[in-house]
Amino acid sequence: MDQSQYSTLLDVLAALPDPRKARGKRHSWALLLTLLAAGLASGHQTAHAIAHWVALKAEQLRSALPELVRLPSESTLLRTLRQIDVSCLEAALASLTAPQAVAEVRQAQVVTPRGTVLEAYSVDGKALRGTTACGAPTHLVSLVQHRRGVTLAQVAVARKRSELSAVPLLLGERDLTDTIISMDALLTQRSLAEQIIAQGGSYLMIVKANQPQLRDDLALFFDLPAIAADREHWDHTRTVSRGHGRLETRTLECTSGDCGWLGWPGATYVARRTCERYVFKTGKTTRAVTYGITNLPPAETSAALLETLWRGHWTIESGSHYVRDVTLGEDGNHMHTGQAPQALAAMRNGLLALWRRNGWRNIADAVRATAASVTTALAFIGVTGL
Repeated sequence: MDQSQYSTLLDVLAALPDPRKARGKRHSWALLLTLLAAGLASGHQTAHAIAHWVALKAEQLRSALPELVRLPSESTLLRTLRQIDVSCLEAALASLTAPQAVAEVRQAQVVTPRGTVLEAYSVDGKALRGTTACGAPTHLVSLVQHRRGVTLAQVAVARKRSELSAVPLLLGERDLTDTIISMDALLTQRSLAEQIIAQGGSYLMIVKANQPQLRDDLALFFDLPAIAADREHWDHTRTVSRGHGRLETRTLECTSGDCGWLGWPGATYVARRTCERYVFKTGKTTRAVTYGITNLPPAETSAALLETLWRGHWTIESGSHYVRDVTLGEDGNHMHTGQAPQALAAMRNGLLALWRRNGWRNIADAVRATAASVTTALAFIGVTGL
C-alpha cells in the first residue's frame, strides 16, 4: 500500500482489503467501514449502538451516501469488525497519525543542552478490560508520541505471552536515529536496550521494585558516602506543581561517568527521582523514589531534560489510554471475537489523532461536536461533497 496518500480516515479505510466472498454481498465494504467510522466518531462504541444510530439517522445518511439503500444490521456490522485485516489497518493508520504540520512535529520533540532535536516516544501496554471480562483477553502495546498523545504504532500481544514479546515487533525495522524511547519498569530489559541502540536510538528506562537487584544497586550507588560527598557536582532540578487538591514536589538528580559497574547496555547516566505529594484535605505526605538509566551522550543530557522526558512518558496514560477508556468507553466494550477489539482500538487511535490535529484538547467536547450532525461526522472522517 502507498501510505503517503492517506490524509483522512476514509482514505485509510478505503485501502483495506475486502475479505468477503463475492456471492451474497448486500453492501459495499467501503460503505460498511464508513458507517462504522462515522458512528464511532459520533460517540457510539459497539456494533449494536452504531446499528441503532444508522437506523435513527437513516434519512440523513441516505442523503449523504446515495449507495446506502438497505440499512446494515447489527450482525452485519459486527461481522465487518471481526473480519478487518488489522495489520493493514495499523499500517495505514501509521501514515495518518504521523505529524503532518510543523506544530505537530515540534510538539513531539525535545531539545538537548547541545541543541540536538530528538523525537520522544513512549512505549507501554494496555489491556482491553471489556474483552477480558468475556474470557478473551486482548492486550495491546503502543508507541505514543510525548506531549501529543498520538499513537504511531500498535501491536497485539500474543495469547499467553507478555508485553516484552511484543515490543521488539513494535520497534522492529523502525529507524530510531535522533529518537529517544521511554519505558516504564516492566520494559526495563537489557535486550530492549540493546535493540534500541542497534537501531540508532536512545532510551530512558525507569527502574522500580520489579528489578530488585538493579534497583538495590542504584540505591546503594546514590547513598554511598563517597558518592554523596560529591553531590555538589551532580546536575539536579526541582519542579513544583499544585492541582487536584495536592502539592507535588519532584526532585531529579543525575550523574554521569563510568557506568560499567552497572552492566547495562550503553548506560551513560543514572538518575534518582524523588516525588513528594502533600494532600491538602488530609494533611498526609507521601514520598516515592524511582531510578532511571539512559544512554544519552553526557554532553546531550541534563537533569532538566531527563525530567521533561520522565513526565512526558506519562502522556501515554493521560493522553491516550485514559481518554480511550473513559471518554471513548473502550474498557466498557465487551466485543471480543475476531479482529473486532483491535480494529476498534486502532480506529479510536486514528480518531484521536484527527481530533488533536483539528485543535481539540478536550476530547469529550470533540466527540459532542462531531456528533452534532450526520454531515459533521461524515465530513470529519473524510466524506466529501456533502
